[in-house]
Amino acid sequence: MKKKLVSVLLCAAMTAGLVAGCGGKAGDTSKGDAKGSVYWLNFKPEADEGLQTLAKEYTEETGVDVKVVTAASGTYSSTLTAEMAKSEAPTLFVVGNQGGVATWKDYCYDLKDTAVYKELTTDDFTLYDESGKACSIGYCYETFGIIVNKTLLDKAGYKTEDIKDFASLKKVADDIHARAGELGFDAFTSSGMDDSSSWRFSGHLANLPLYYEEQADKWTGCPAEIKGTYLDNYKNIWDLYTTDSAVDKTTLATGGYDAEGEFLNGQAVFYQNGSWEYENLSKKYGDDELQMIPIYTGVDGEENQGLCSGTENCWAVNAKASEEDIKATLDFMNWLVTSEKGTTFMAEKFGEIPYKKAAENKNVFFRDAKALMEAGKYSVDWAFNYTPNVDEWRAGVVAALNNYDAGGSWDDVVTAFVDGWATQYKAANE
Repeated sequence: MKKKLVSVLLCAAMTAGLVAGCGGKAGDTSKGDAKGSVYWLNFKPEADEGLQTLAKEYTEETGVDVKVVTAASGTYSSTLTAEMAKSEAPTLFVVGNQGGVATWKDYCYDLKDTAVYKELTTDDFTLYDESGKACSIGYCYETFGIIVNKTLLDKAGYKTEDIKDFASLKKVADDIHARAGELGFDAFTSSGMDDSSSWRFSGHLANLPLYYEEQADKWTGCPAEIKGTYLDNYKNIWDLYTTDSAVDKTTLATGGYDAEGEFLNGQAVFYQNGSWEYENLSKKYGDDELQMIPIYTGVDGEENQGLCSGTENCWAVNAKASEEDIKATLDFMNWLVTSEKGTTFMAEKFGEIPYKKAAENKNVFFRDAKALMEAGKYSVDWAFNYTPNVDEWRAGVVAALNNYDAGGSWDDVVTAFVDGWATQYKAANE
């Protein structure tokens, strides 16, 4: 799941939202007042069976017809285009990235004043066009950061509260690494650079410098060129990962390491990964032993940074549908995120949902992300979704990092990042 997600190309406009139309806010879904119908073009094949059952139950409860059609994996864009050309087009669909907004913004219904929008706990996963119209809203998300073994951290004499920025992270990690012999564990797990692991660094870790450049330069789409403004910060964290570890960094290129196994075996305190790791880690560790903290890199103001949370699962409503169908769709969406049955289903099938009445999620890493959001920390969005020719670009970054670890120049990493981006953008847009 993780590799598939990080390979999504934002600039390809792979998901779309065709919308435009009349008003109507979510209201009563009682059976006697049923009007309009809902057609959800679903993006997640793994949720299809459950959605079919849920749609039937909603129809029985309210009298509103709900049809769910699920696009086959990898075909959402073409399926949406075909379905939108029909007289009975989807009323609910996915606009999952800014590229999709740029392509379909003229059709997107403004969700800003709807009841379902007002149920959001954060605006971090809402996609807007340049006019400020809320074209789509996230209905679930994933998150990644640095996973901490709190028991080992405590044995080393620290608490997660001691880590508030890169300087404090480095201080703690340097001390643990220096005392690894007496402690019996090191600071960081291995940073293997084979295909099973390198995506954590050429994709997820690389998201940090991309995110801060995106924010500084206010990207509205996939840029033809990037500056690499925050690559010194990328160097900060990469040097920390590869120095404060039991593994010789000159051996990382050959791979063969098992960072998850190292963490499970109590060999290291810190392990960069995501919310999807909870199921495996929770087989050994209790929730009170695990926590996910932000990936700090030394950027100004990072004490206010949260986790790297993002999604390509964002609802859009077809504003070219009838007023009745728009209202029925908004009512259905609101029911999904406010009712006991709806929120339970969403938690089971989609994971964490950013809504006020969300069912409690057992995944402690989602709880960490939510706690940081509620504390006013900003989430780091998934700027890596902009990457042109993602596999080729990342391969160049991996090669440059391997060369650097072997004693080469950091300038090679900068070149792979910046010049590589321009090269791949040109190749993708010829």
